[in-house]
Amino acid sequence: MKKLFLPWRSLHHHPARTFILALLVCCLAFSVFSGSVLILSLRNGLYSLENRMGADVIAVPSTAKSKTNLEQMLLQGTTGYFYMDREKLDQIQATSGVLTASPQLFLASLRASCCSLPVQVIGFDPETDFTVRPWIAESYSGDLALLEVAVGSKVSAGVGEKIRIYENNCPVVARLAPTGTGLDTAVYCSMETVRHLLDAARSLGHDLKINGDPEDVISAVYIRVADGYDPEKVAADISLHIRKVDAVQTKRMFTGVSDSLSGIAGTVVWLVAAVWLLALAILILVFILMTRARRREFAVLRLAGMSRTMLRRMVLAESLLCSLPGALAGVGIGAAVLFPFNALIESMLGLPYLSPPAGLVILLAAATLLLSVGASSLAAMSAAARLSRVDPGTTLREGA
Repeated sequence: MKKLFLPWRSLHHHPARTFILALLVCCLAFSVFSGSVLILSLRNGLYSLENRMGADVIAVPSTAKSKTNLEQMLLQGTTGYFYMDREKLDQIQATSGVLTASPQLFLASLRASCCSLPVQVIGFDPETDFTVRPWIAESYSGDLALLEVAVGSKVSAGVGEKIRIYENNCPVVARLAPTGTGLDTAVYCSMETVRHLLDAARSLGHDLKINGDPEDVISAVYIRVADGYDPEKVAADISLHIRKVDAVQTKRMFTGVSDSLSGIAGTVVWLVAAVWLLALAILILVFILMTRARRREFAVLRLAGMSRTMLRRMVLAESLLCSLPGALAGVGIGAAVLFPFNALIESMLGLPYLSPPAGLVILLAAATLLLSVGASSLAAMSAAARLSRVDPGTTLREGA
């Protein structure tokens, strides 16, 4: 404690200087920590989306582009529906290169008395599905019975509760792991359940633009391409030979997302680097000006028996006592800004956004603290090294 007495006393008697140094380190830590978490969250979101899709090609009716775009539904959680004849599934399965094809059926609930909340309802075929069932299996081992649903992580309903959809009370049997995409705002159920809800919606007078029996319509077909076939060519064949159907390679669907992510990530990296270099330069300048202003003080300490090494250690101790709280504050502010507002950030960016796991966040925080305190210490040592070369006697005579 005796070794810290002089540094602590110096900081205590110069609060303005101490505050400025701590603020600079706080800004440095905030930019590094927030930028790192933002980039990792975007990359996690894209990886999660690609992993959850599991399909090489997705086929939808041509009218989907004029209604709710599938990409908006997946990325932003936009609710909507579109339909095509179920016979399109047979034509798609007959297309060369198609290994597996599984249909899905969409329905959007309403913000009305018939529904608890507006959500996207996605029905899947349990016998052929290869995208939704593996996801549900992570938290629920059974099969979804009639009216039973699994909900995304952002749906405000827990396991054991019920969601009211078109006057039907649907028990929630599973809550799915987050993906950082629009998939987290959807409700998942069997195809049988969606058709039951479609009938209920029509009986309540809602026009869903379905001609005929709901048994005869589907909304989308998720396709796995056989080995040796080009997914892009399979998608082109489906779009060309099957009327009123558009097929898109999922990799191409995510190209725009990946490009946007790369652009944002690159911008964030440059901003973090610029802030870091600017903060380091300002820290060095502040320490140099600070030590110059304290030349007589340091000269007296030297004449009182303090060696150059002891002087450098004192300046370093002042830096540590000042920078550590500033770095902790910067990391804390970054966490307070980012984590409670994940949904808002995702909405503003319009991109998949999934926060890194707690263990990685802790490692990022620790690395940020080391980097920020290290930068402050480097600036302090640079200034102290310059000052330690000055002769104390000359300094005191100049100030006499």
